[in-house]
Amino acid sequence: MIRKLFIAFVTSFSFSVVQAQTTQEQSGADLIVINAKIFTGGRPQPEASALAVKNGRIYSVGSDADILGLKNSNTEIIDARSRTLIPGIIDAHIHVLNDLAYNYNVRWDGVPTLRRALTMLSEQAARTPKGQWVKVIGGWSPYQFEENRFPTLDELRSAVPDRPLIVQYAYNQAFLNKQAMEALGVGTDRFPKVPDTEFERDSRGNPTGVIHGYTWLFLALESMVPQPTFDEQVSSMVYSIHGLNRFGVTSIIDNGGRWPYPEAQARVDVLARDNRLNVRMPFVDLQLGDGGPVNMVDLEIEAITKTAPISAGQNLHPTLTHGHEYRGAGEVLSGEVHDHENFDRPAVIIEPEKMRRFVEQDVMKLVQRRIPFRMHVSYNENISPFLDALEKVNETISLDGLKWSLEHAETISPENIARVKKLGGGIALDAKMALHGDGFIRTYGREKALETPRLRMLVDSGIPLAMTTDAFRAATFNPWVAVSWMVSGKAVSGSEILAENNRLSRTEALKLFTSGAAWFMNAEAELGIIAPGNLADFAVLDRDYFAVPEDQISSISSVLTIMDGKVVFGAQDYSALSPTLPDILPAWSPVKYFGSYHGEK
Repeated sequence: MIRKLFIAFVTSFSFSVVQAQTTQEQSGADLIVINAKIFTGGRPQPEASALAVKNGRIYSVGSDADILGLKNSNTEIIDARSRTLIPGIIDAHIHVLNDLAYNYNVRWDGVPTLRRALTMLSEQAARTPKGQWVKVIGGWSPYQFEENRFPTLDELRSAVPDRPLIVQYAYNQAFLNKQAMEALGVGTDRFPKVPDTEFERDSRGNPTGVIHGYTWLFLALESMVPQPTFDEQVSSMVYSIHGLNRFGVTSIIDNGGRWPYPEAQARVDVLARDNRLNVRMPFVDLQLGDGGPVNMVDLEIEAITKTAPISAGQNLHPTLTHGHEYRGAGEVLSGEVHDHENFDRPAVIIEPEKMRRFVEQDVMKLVQRRIPFRMHVSYNENISPFLDALEKVNETISLDGLKWSLEHAETISPENIARVKKLGGGIALDAKMALHGDGFIRTYGREKALETPRLRMLVDSGIPLAMTTDAFRAATFNPWVAVSWMVSGKAVSGSEILAENNRLSRTEALKLFTSGAAWFMNAEAELGIIAPGNLADFAVLDRDYFAVPEDQISSISSVLTIMDGKVVFGAQDYSALSPTLPDILPAWSPVKYFGSYHGEK
């Protein structure tokens, strides 16, 4: 009897110990980061040097001693080694799905000299197979080069003598060599007839290979060059996202392009189903049609109600919060009222009555169906009639509770800022002035440039506000170039481009890429701030953003990027933690040899 009681006691005790251990394991953190200088993005928190992550969310934030008390035998512990830790960067306006040929392109982003840029072309020409092109498609500026100029046609022809070459500068102009001109049919009926296209000509009246135009021209040209296979498109997405992770980007809003819903989503599905989508990627949808005049709003409604029904906020990713949500229509809602943003040319001013008619007839359809929308509009002369008509729509059907925003809004006036705020809209700015501001000065004057955009006024207004990159063509995808410009007031050329009273503090600038940008994802309650319960997205930086000289801000990158509580990028001390990427496709890809940004390789 005594023996049976003893066995029962031992069994009960052993079960209690195992149960206690199991409970401890379940309550412990999955990941702990210690010895960090944490910028929470919210209210200052004493001794915020560590954080704990559990099930993809931030579990606790505090001192090293407090947070280490949450570890168990399975907890991964990372020492930040006194580095700065910030919330994951959110780029609220970028075009990943428009650049599914990313791996085909030589990236000049961040390249410091034209000499090096030309050498990259020469090296790539030697490995590009016959039948393919050598391409540089956006992301760079002539003002970033030490030489402070564009390449000449002779330099480009010398660098790439035996393959078709296109070098595209933003959505402003392109440089073509002889082989590219022949392939595109320049000077013949084969070349697309796009309005406002201008050819530079030699003394005999022949096209030289320099072409000026607007967005539609360059989209047409892109459709005429060799296209990537489906697998190459997926690989392009993997490596463009990897480039974003390198700078601490953990969330983006894809703002539409050549590949509409639901066609583009098939590429995302490949990564989502294997849990390899290393960035949260809500999207807005742009329906360009198959060419010719179309009603983009009608096509959008058709796509989301009949072709592949989806509702605003619906997440196509099976496991990742905000993984691939439909966030509405945009950024182009009508080709007829698209005002572009070519700072080398005078502003494109839309006839006010045409803008009003578009809003009252087409934007009204989105409001009626409670479909969120984002409207590309760069110039104040076009913002005014847009808001005139939107205010009338609001009198009939309230905008209250419907997320909508102006995209770019470079020259918006104080009066129109107030009107947007009253209507409950947001403004997603971009950093094109950082790259192309010198061109803006030549077109509009220095005085106008210094107040473009009205950063100080916009921040002080309290309006929902984000800074974005608008990459990969109109500007570079490196958000730190934008942050540097907002803080220092200087463009990549070194020119003063923002007045001193129109600049932001380092905290204000960073918040436009974190807590401010979260509003556009409808995720402000769980993203953009390091706080318990928020999604575990953050980055450890290679230098102290809050202490380095201003001229070093644009060179900042991440050494450790965490998204959903998992490492998606690691460098330096954390290289071994970085996930292994699949072999890049195609094998001759420029990204394989040069990386996606200067200094990566």
